[in-house]
Amino acid sequence: MTALATTAWASRRGRVSRVALAALGGVGLGLGHSPYGLPWLAFAALPLLFHLWAAAPGRAGAALTGWAAGVGFFGLTLSWIVEPFLVDIARHGVLAIPALLGMAGGLALFWGAAFWLARAAAPEARGLRAVLALAAALTGAEYLRSVVLTGFPWALPAYAWTDTPVAQAAAWAGPHGLGLLLLLLALLPALLRPLPLLAAAAGLALLWGAGAWRLDRPDPAAPGPVLRLVQPNAAQRLKWQPEMIPRFYQRLLTETAAPAGTAPDAVIWPETAVPWLVQEEPGVAAQIAAAAGPGTPVLLGALERGADGGWYNGLTALGDGGAVLGSYRKHHLVPFGEYMPLAGALRAVGLLWIAEGLAGSFDRGPGPRLMAVPGLPPFQPLICYEAIFPHQILRGAQRPAWLLQVTNDAWFGTWSGPYQHLDQARMRAIEQGLPLARAANTGVSAVIDARGRVLASLPLGVPGRLDAALPGALEPTLYARTGDRAALIALLALLTGAALWPRRRRAA
Repeated sequence: MTALATTAWASRRGRVSRVALAALGGVGLGLGHSPYGLPWLAFAALPLLFHLWAAAPGRAGAALTGWAAGVGFFGLTLSWIVEPFLVDIARHGVLAIPALLGMAGGLALFWGAAFWLARAAAPEARGLRAVLALAAALTGAEYLRSVVLTGFPWALPAYAWTDTPVAQAAAWAGPHGLGLLLLLLALLPALLRPLPLLAAAAGLALLWGAGAWRLDRPDPAAPGPVLRLVQPNAAQRLKWQPEMIPRFYQRLLTETAAPAGTAPDAVIWPETAVPWLVQEEPGVAAQIAAAAGPGTPVLLGALERGADGGWYNGLTALGDGGAVLGSYRKHHLVPFGEYMPLAGALRAVGLLWIAEGLAGSFDRGPGPRLMAVPGLPPFQPLICYEAIFPHQILRGAQRPAWLLQVTNDAWFGTWSGPYQHLDQARMRAIEQGLPLARAANTGVSAVIDARGRVLASLPLGVPGRLDAALPGALEPTLYARTGDRAALIALLALLTGAALWPRRRRAA
């Protein structure tokens, strides 16, 4: 069957059938991500979406196709979004499904816009021109959703390949550049001609081979200090219950004080590990420091109150006697979780209960920064959600020696969210050539090397501790030096080339 015949077949489907098939194609793309791990399905799902897009009547029909595909994709990959609403079902359970539908439908608008733009750039919707236009437009949409309205770059196309050598190309191209390459390769088979099929196979083989080569390179300098990651496994529905707080706190202290063959150089607790303002509770701070022992700092997630009365989600470093060695305040807050967008508007229309019932009302910290703690190389702290933003890792003179993520993934449930969050942390390590340590309340806590490999971990849903040496850092990667500029230039060049294609052919 030729490409034109396949598009003709798609055009004979009714509108409802085309929308349903587009949503199914989006689900197929979503199955590439954790915990499903089927990235190869992109080579079937994207050609299906290509022909549905080509068969759609006009730009509006193309946009509807893209939106339906986005609903299927985000509906699957963000299914964990219902979990926070189930922590307190009586108060918030009724909002779980509307939240998922709203999130999927809202993010799908980016895909709808991409399919619209691709049709505008390639009105005939066939041939290599159309493939270039659709790949570039969809990459542009994924970049925009990474930055617009504070951004939400969850489940980017490149992340489906985290467990394969292909992901190593992010060290050169970054997540958006690699995403563009993968979209191009997966769309080429839609042309149903030998040369594009061979090009797709050769391109994927090249990415795989280059990644395998990078993984086989010698490890960087000898490992650094030994870190102890403590995982209390405090279920979110129990975490702040008065009778459970002492139990989880004692678990943290016990794991911190446990003997080890090699004494740890630092102990790391997860995000919001304790309910107290540690910097204002010298007795608590001293007790935590005593559990770690003399000369062993403890880095823990804890709430912090600013001099202006603001509340912050922070990371505090404690030294001997509970002395505060330094702190960091989270700057990239979770919309609706840590602050309520448009809270004033909600109050004005009588929905004050939503604004007060869901928002954590935190204030933003000043921004990304290095943190220095005696005995440890300088690091960049990332609190939970902050690890999903590739463009916010410090570069140049401010480049850290390693990355530290403290997180509470109990909010994400036990199926897909925690594993997708881990994949994104691994991608930060690959992109930057930096090791990453990850302390998670319920898991997965892990030590990740500078090529994104998990060297040691604690599984999801178990309490415990993990002692592991911090791996060495690599030299700054190409992406660490240049950021997303090359990817943006490439997608703009492809879109421009697709739009000018007919004029060039007539001039010839």
